[in-house]
Amino acid sequence: MLRISHYLRALAGQSPAPRSSPPGSTRPPVVIWNLLRRCNLTCKHCYATSADSVFRDELDTAAALKVIDDLHDAGVQVLILSGGEPLLREDLFQLSDYAKSKGFFVALSTNGTLINEQNIAQISAANFDYVGISIDGLEQTHDAFRQLKGSFASSMHAIRLCRDQGIRVGLRTTLTQENHGQLPQLLALMRDYDVQKFYLSHLNYSGRGKRSRKLDAHQQMSREAMLLIFERAWEDIKLGRDSDFVSGNNDADAILLLQWVGQRLPEHYARLEQMLRAWGGNASGSGIANIDNTGEVHPDTYWWQHSVGNVRHTPFRTLWLDRPDALLQQLRKHPRAVGGRCGQCRWLSICNGNTRTRAWAEGDLWGQDPGCHLSDEEIGLLPSLTIPCTMS
Repeated sequence: MLRISHYLRALAGQSPAPRSSPPGSTRPPVVIWNLLRRCNLTCKHCYATSADSVFRDELDTAAALKVIDDLHDAGVQVLILSGGEPLLREDLFQLSDYAKSKGFFVALSTNGTLINEQNIAQISAANFDYVGISIDGLEQTHDAFRQLKGSFASSMHAIRLCRDQGIRVGLRTTLTQENHGQLPQLLALMRDYDVQKFYLSHLNYSGRGKRSRKLDAHQQMSREAMLLIFERAWEDIKLGRDSDFVSGNNDADAILLLQWVGQRLPEHYARLEQMLRAWGGNASGSGIANIDNTGEVHPDTYWWQHSVGNVRHTPFRTLWLDRPDALLQQLRKHPRAVGGRCGQCRWLSICNGNTRTRAWAEGDLWGQDPGCHLSDEEIGLLPSLTIPCTMS
């Protein structure tokens, strides 16, 4: 995850540089926890392949409370409660209250369609540090992608209700060819609804997202989207607005940000490069962890094909910090031992090989990431020499 506004605010002298551990170091991660797999929607890009049905073997309340204790003992500080749709879990507020009592930063990740006048007071009383609501385009596009007519209107109503209660809200969008052209309007909605955070996610090839690869925004579209985000983030900083722009699932965005600063704010280029090298890029398996609905632990939310163990049987600290499996150890190498264009990239120490699950979906876990939107020239590859063929 690239914290765009945080870096730009640091360059503007409005905040210190984002704190970061040495790249590749072992540290307590941000934990994204899929409390359940059931969802009232069947989104085309769902990594959890959720559906509106009950899934077996999910952690019950007692087991979930024990997991919170384990995460606290492991030094975890940030907990994102996700699903499926977490509001379908009857003990959601019991779990969130317990996590808050332990001192966690607790965020709720929801599609928003179940937030209404009947439960908004309870959601407000839960004192979530942040509520992220997914909006994947304007009304027609969003409803088609979420496969439920009226879901856009319901989610936007939820945003309004949350803001009326003073809840900090984020609007999250997965970039595809279908919604790329709507990004300016989505950013306008952010203003209209007084949303504080905008998270742009690049499509990752996992779950139903594998079948949506044809919708993946082309490289130029991704670049254009990011440049628009950079400009909007900088404009807000200059105007003193309380906004936070973040991108995820494509760590090559950091190189685009560095290039943008080189063109727009060249006096800050060297400092930003230093901060980005300290950040170290993709943190799957080190700074990010995922616990699924059955207690399996994964390097991040897109790695459900690989488990490092189950918190039912083994404390999280043991699985993640004390006895990490071979894949976690490989993911924590910095820079990673990757091949193809990634292995030859001059920016490898910044992006760290980008998203490995996209490479895995193409057949080689340690190969090049097909989602990289940088040119050969930008990553320092020399153009191939051609030898003219002449007829004698």
